[in-house]
Amino acid sequence: MALIVLTSASGSPGVTSTATGLAFTWPRPVLLVDADPTGGSAVLAGVLRGRWAPRDTMVDLAVAAQTGAVASRLAEVVQVVPGTRVKLLSGVRSHVQARGLRALWGPLAATLRGLESTGQDVVVDAGRLGLEGSPGPLLKGADMTLLVTRTDLVSLSAARSWAQSLKDEMEEAGAARSLGLLLIGEGEPYSAREVSKVLGLPVVARIAWEPDEVKVFSRGARAGKRFDEGALVRSLVATRSAIDSWVAASRVDLQQTRSGA
Repeated sequence: MALIVLTSASGSPGVTSTATGLAFTWPRPVLLVDADPTGGSAVLAGVLRGRWAPRDTMVDLAVAAQTGAVASRLAEVVQVVPGTRVKLLSGVRSHVQARGLRALWGPLAATLRGLESTGQDVVVDAGRLGLEGSPGPLLKGADMTLLVTRTDLVSLSAARSWAQSLKDEMEEAGAARSLGLLLIGEGEPYSAREVSKVLGLPVVARIAWEPDEVKVFSRGARAGKRFDEGALVRSLVATRSAIDSWVAASRVDLQQTRSGA
C-alpha cells in the first residue's frame, strides 16, 4: 500500500484527470485527496458534475491541526463518493483558503502514510507547483511523487526548471528515489527516452491521450460500452502496476541501504 502524489509544473497537463482516473479504477481501498491549492475542486465539478458535495473539507482538517487532532479528525472528514468505493478528502473551495493549510501538510503527510496499516492506498492531486499553499510535505513524504507532463516542447520547457528544483528538494529531504515522471501522450511528439533525458528524471508511467475518454473523469461524461477496454483505462491499469513495482523496488533498496549502514 502506498501514498502516491501527482503534481505538475504549469498549465493543465492532466493531473486531476489522472489522479481521479487512478482512484476510480483502483482495485484496492483508496483515498483520493484533493490537495490542489487552486481551490474550486475540479474533482467535484468534473467527474461528479457538481451533483454531490461533502460536508467537510480540508479546511476542517486545518482547524484540527491546530490542536494536533489531524489523525482522529481525518476519518470524520473523509467521505465515500456516492456509487463508488472511492473515499474523498475534499479540497479547499477557494484559493484564499489555501493560505491556512501550511501547518496542515506535515501532520497530514504523516497521517496519510499511517493509513497503510489499514490497507488503504492514497492518491493525491497536489495541483501545480509553486502556488501559495502548495503541499510540499506531501510530495516529500510520498512513496511515489510523479511530475506529470505532456511531451510537447511547450510543456517540457515549462517543466524543465521545475523538474530540477523538485529534484533538488527531494534529494535534500532524502526522498530522491521516490521521484519520477508520468507522461501524458507519449510520442506527441517526444518519446519517453527523450523526455527523461531533458528533464533528468526517470519515466515511471505513461497515460494515453484520449480526449473523448478522459472526459469521463474530467467532465463527468457518460462512459461508453467499451470504455473499460479503451486505451485510457488500459494505461491507468498499467500505471498502477508500474507504481506498485516502483514502490516495492524502492522499499527493497531502502531496506538494503539501512541494513548496510
